Amino acid sequence: MTVIDADTHVDECEATWQSLEGGPHARYIPATLTIDPRDAGRMGIHVRSSRRWLVEGRLQTRATRDANHHPARERRELEDVPGRVQHMDEMGVDVQIVFPTFFIRYDTSNPEAELALTTAYNHWLAERCACSNGRLRWAAVLPLMQPAKAVEELRWAKDHGACGIFKRGFDLNRSVSDPHFFPVYEEASALDMPICIHTGHPGSDPGGDRGVPIMAAFTAIVSAGLATKFPGLRFGLIEAGASWVPYSVSQLRAQERTAQERGTVQRPAPDLDLVTDLFRANRLFVTVDATDDIAYLLDFGLEDSLMIGTDYSHSDISANAGALAEVRLWARQGRISEAVAHKILQDNPRAFYSLH
Repeated sequence: MTVIDADTHVDECEATWQSLEGGPHARYIPATLTIDPRDAGRMGIHVRSSRRWLVEGRLQTRATRDANHHPARERRELEDVPGRVQHMDEMGVDVQIVFPTFFIRYDTSNPEAELALTTAYNHWLAERCACSNGRLRWAAVLPLMQPAKAVEELRWAKDHGACGIFKRGFDLNRSVSDPHFFPVYEEASALDMPICIHTGHPGSDPGGDRGVPIMAAFTAIVSAGLATKFPGLRFGLIEAGASWVPYSVSQLRAQERTAQERGTVQRPAPDLDLVTDLFRANRLFVTVDATDDIAYLLDFGLEDSLMIGTDYSHSDISANAGALAEVRLWARQGRISEAVAHKILQDNPRAFYSLH
C-alpha cells in the first residue's frame, strides 16, 4: 500500500522569496520581525506568536516552532529535503501533499503583490519538491485577483509537479461558487487538478479560519451544482475534520425544503434524499480527524471520500503526527474494515490528487 499523507505544510522562509530580490517586486518581499515579549502584551500580541512577517506594511503571524514538538526547521522549511523524506520513512508515509503556511492568512488588495508572492512561492516549492523523487507533491497558490494570470500560473504549476490548487473558503471575500473563479475551475477540470479548500481566511487570527469557511464552501459547491458545471472537477475540504458533515447536510435539507415550500426553482443538486451519493456525485473529498466518529460518518456515504493528514510542520488542533496510525487502529478495533482503511490511506487521496 502507498500511504499518502493528504495534508502537510511547509514553513516559508527567506529562501521562498529569494527570486524577487533585486527585481521590480522586491518591495513586496515579506520581512521577519520579532517583537520583544515585554512589548508583545502591550501590543495585544500573544507572546508565543511574537514573531511576525511584515508584508505590504502589515503584520502577519510567522510562527515560532518548539524544537521539542516539531520536525527540525530544515525539514519544515525544505532546506533538507532528504531529511524530510527520511522522516517520512520513519512515519510510514510514502507521499506527502504540501500546503502553504504563509498563504493561510495572507490578505492583499494589490494584484501586483499577489502575483509576485504566489509565483515566487510556487517556483521555490516546485524546485524543492523536485528533489524528492515524487515523495513530496504540492498544491499551487494562484493569483486569484487576476483570473487570466491564475490560469497561466496553474498551467505552469501542473507542468512542474503540482497536484492540486490551494484555496480558502472566502478568497477575495467571495463564495467558492462565485463566477469570478470559474476560469480557474474550467482550466483545473481540463488539467485534472483538484480544488483544495483548505482552512484559512484572509487576515484572520489563528482559530478563526476553520469550520465556517469549510462548511460554507461545501454548501456553495452543492447548491450551485459546480460538479455539473465543471465535469470532472474534484473539490477537497481540508483540515477541518469531518464532524461538520451531519450538520451541513441537515442544513442543506432545510434549505431544499424551504425552497420547495416557496416554489423557487433553485435547489441543491443532486436530490438530498440520496444522501449516501451526495459526496460521490459532487466529487467531494474530506480529510477526517482521528477524533471524529468514523462509524457514524460512514453512514453519510463517505467511504470513497475520506482522506487523512498529519498537518506536518504545524501544532494547531489539526496536528497529529500519528493520524495515519489511528486509521490502522480503527481497522484493528473493527470500527472500520481493512478495505475502508486502505481507501482512506491510499485509494481516496490517490484519486483526489490524481497520483499515479
